[in-house]
Amino acid sequence: MDANIQEFLDYLVAERGSSDNTVAAYRNDLTQLHEFMVQHGKAGGETGWADVTRDDLIEYILWLKEREYASATVARKVAAMKSFCGFLLRTAEIEDNPAEELDSPKVKKQLPQTLTPDEVDRLLALPAQLGATPKALRDTALMEVLYATGMRVSEVASLSLDDLDLEAGTLRCVGKGNKERVMPLYTEATNAVRTYLEQGRPRLLGDQSQERTLFLNPRGDHLTRQGLWLIIKGYARQLGLEDKVTPHTLRHSFATHMLDGGAGLREVQRLLGHANISTTQVYTHISQDHLRHVYDEAHPRAK
Repeated sequence: MDANIQEFLDYLVAERGSSDNTVAAYRNDLTQLHEFMVQHGKAGGETGWADVTRDDLIEYILWLKEREYASATVARKVAAMKSFCGFLLRTAEIEDNPAEELDSPKVKKQLPQTLTPDEVDRLLALPAQLGATPKALRDTALMEVLYATGMRVSEVASLSLDDLDLEAGTLRCVGKGNKERVMPLYTEATNAVRTYLEQGRPRLLGDQSQERTLFLNPRGDHLTRQGLWLIIKGYARQLGLEDKVTPHTLRHSFATHMLDGGAGLREVQRLLGHANISTTQVYTHISQDHLRHVYDEAHPRAK
């Protein structure tokens, strides 16, 4: 890999506390950029990135569009090159920033897919139909935690036994940028986790007695983000909701249902671990549908 890219990735981890997923995305995007530039006689040899101009970056963006990359993907790649070029400027690898005035493609904001409270209830009830098997107990606890907290899939997959305080009905979450937040659990979620710890996890653990990750796969190892998503997807398919469910559907549903129930935007922002409230505000658009329904049902002249 290009030495400057590796240095930038190391910076993301050490200085900005970026997640593994974020670093992997930057690595893929910048490696592709580097390969393009080398093929076009740039970013190679002794001069490194100093030969790359704004026109070169625009040519790369056009190359991406010609290959029909989605606007959101191109926008992400542009953001990656902007961050990288800014880093190169700060570290004196380049004298001028060629990405400084680049325009990102317009990306139409998609409202997050959410489930209704009834659909969530049916989804969370499915594992119990398998009986009190270790897998069923794990999956019940897993989905209850996702819906109780609105945590990201990667955050739930990273939970350890040390993050739990079932007596207080809370768990500790380390989110993006290594920012920590304490999440409350409703009683049903607390009970599901306790039952899993007592009856399910020991049977999954087997001989892996040192493993501290909360949610385990059948081999007694930590459950990966991908494995967790496959579990949710499998249950969604049983309800015919596979086209409606993504890895963060329960997170989106949590946020929307909290706002519908009267929670404040700031409170939901803190629970979700959003750095900017503008990120949380997307859920207010979804809640407007619920508000309109309540209005039409309650206002005497709206009937």
